[in-house]
Amino acid sequence: MSAKPVYQSSLRSLPLLGRGKVRDNYAVAQDQLLIVTTDRLSAFDVIMGEPIPDKGRVLNRMTLHWLKRLADVIPNHLLDIRPEAVVAESEREQVLDRSMVVRRLRPILVEAVVRGYLIGSGWKDYQQTGSVCGLALPAGLRLAEQLPQPIFTPAAKAELGEHDENISFDDMVSRIGAPLSERIRAVSLALYNRASVYAAERGIIIADTKFEFGLDAQGTLYLMDEVLTADSSRFWPADQYRVGESPPSFDKQFVRDYLETVPGWGKRPPAPRLPEPVIAQTAEKYREALRRLTGESLD
Repeated sequence: MSAKPVYQSSLRSLPLLGRGKVRDNYAVAQDQLLIVTTDRLSAFDVIMGEPIPDKGRVLNRMTLHWLKRLADVIPNHLLDIRPEAVVAESEREQVLDRSMVVRRLRPILVEAVVRGYLIGSGWKDYQQTGSVCGLALPAGLRLAEQLPQPIFTPAAKAELGEHDENISFDDMVSRIGAPLSERIRAVSLALYNRASVYAAERGIIIADTKFEFGLDAQGTLYLMDEVLTADSSRFWPADQYRVGESPPSFDKQFVRDYLETVPGWGKRPPAPRLPEPVIAQTAEKYREALRRLTGESLD
């Protein structure tokens, strides 16, 4: 059963630190945060004006699932504290099933992108240069083709509303140093490989994904933010996968497809209004991804 959509949280019992495209962050203590995953949706880096029912709950459940499943690969920021316990009683409905209390870390301002298939900006890069983010690939690869092995292609985080910038590994090293860059690359590939095997057993291909990391005061590296969700990853149904075609995705595909038909919209704010059928189809895709990946439903 769907819960009441939360487009924007309005907690007064905790200091608001900031709002991203989807998540609202609050200070719980000097070294702890409350992350509330709302039902906002962004497409082409523009935040839509309507919520997608249950989207935040789906993303939160997915992240919790992966954080627990992959905890032996690298420590993560999740704390064993119930979100409902850190807010006022009148605010518990806003955080229920869509929030987590986490360590407050110093974020590393490089996104760790792993690609297992040739799609999106990687495909465009390959068509022009035969490489992806400076990594040379075999000639003759086709759209959506599986790569000989997954590749690590970092991206520099952009300001809210702007596109992240693909960078080379050498550029990453120049920003955060070689030891940390090499550690993040190794961990990211290990996480992707583990998750891909798990997802394949459930009929889902993880074409690519992005991870985010942070450091604590002692310099320990943690996995943080959302992990292997339908927003941070490209999930494809294996039974509809064909090399040479762009497969359907378990994410905001219906929204993107609709926006491409809106005359005169230049992919800049304000966003066009989304029709109810597009909202409903998108919400069901998110729920389906949760059911197939985790075996859970929101009921």
